[in-house]
Amino acid sequence: MAKALADLSVGGGRVVQPVRTILPVAPHQGFFGIMPAYAGALGAKLVTFYPHNEGIPTHHAVIVLFRADTGEPLAMMDGRLITEMRTAAVSAVATQHLARADASVLAILGSGVQAGSHLEALRLVRPFREVRVWSPRNARAFAERHGVRATDSPRDAVSGADVVVVATSARVPVLCGRWLSPGTHVNAIGAVRPDWRELDDELLAGARLYVESREAAGKESGDVMASGGIVGEIGEVVAGVQPGRRSADEITVFKSVGVAVEDVAAAALVYDAHRTMDNAHDA
Repeated sequence: MAKALADLSVGGGRVVQPVRTILPVAPHQGFFGIMPAYAGALGAKLVTFYPHNEGIPTHHAVIVLFRADTGEPLAMMDGRLITEMRTAAVSAVATQHLARADASVLAILGSGVQAGSHLEALRLVRPFREVRVWSPRNARAFAERHGVRATDSPRDAVSGADVVVVATSARVPVLCGRWLSPGTHVNAIGAVRPDWRELDDELLAGARLYVESREAAGKESGDVMASGGIVGEIGEVVAGVQPGRRSADEITVFKSVGVAVEDVAAAALVYDAHRTMDNAHDA
């Protein structure tokens, strides 16, 4: 993901991707997204988002890969798990570059699949000694399953935390800037509609804001639209052309909306691994 993001930001045309097309499915309160990209690999993700689903995931997806040199179809694969993993991996890249090196307390707002994948991925880049979780419904079950601590409120979860993940289906802010300690880093991955929010005005006004793509975030994220402006793309930080964290006290926010190059790069990784396994088996 780090390479894909750097190529997107400073690759000089190595990545071609439009902003995703969103088709509202109004009678069923759902959304259908189309996300093509060329990044050496060629493909597209088709994804549905039905926020009111109960008993089944809110997101479903397939990813289709094509041969870049001939246009022939190569594979179709389930995109739900890839989306779950690549989203967390991108947040891990942001955390690696923006969180304080001594970050040791992680707070997660949310208890769904993204909460679990972020817990796993962020532990790869920081050695957290304490993890707290809050969710309106399933925090205690999540805490028992993952061996972390549930809290009674989002404020309790984030108070004194070094890294915060916001992974809820909120449409209004659930994280307030006044709750955060100096030096906190926030990964915000929900509220990917222009009229949805998960971060309050105080947080957005006082933080340094990073995104995957200025174009995508500026059109899709209500939080970004309400902010004082984007400092940079995380791929620019990875590539060294934009600074990351500048001081121990500043608050940083990575607002992720998810972009197609992440899906195509991850799917190509899966496809190449599958081919390698097949070749080894044949040998």
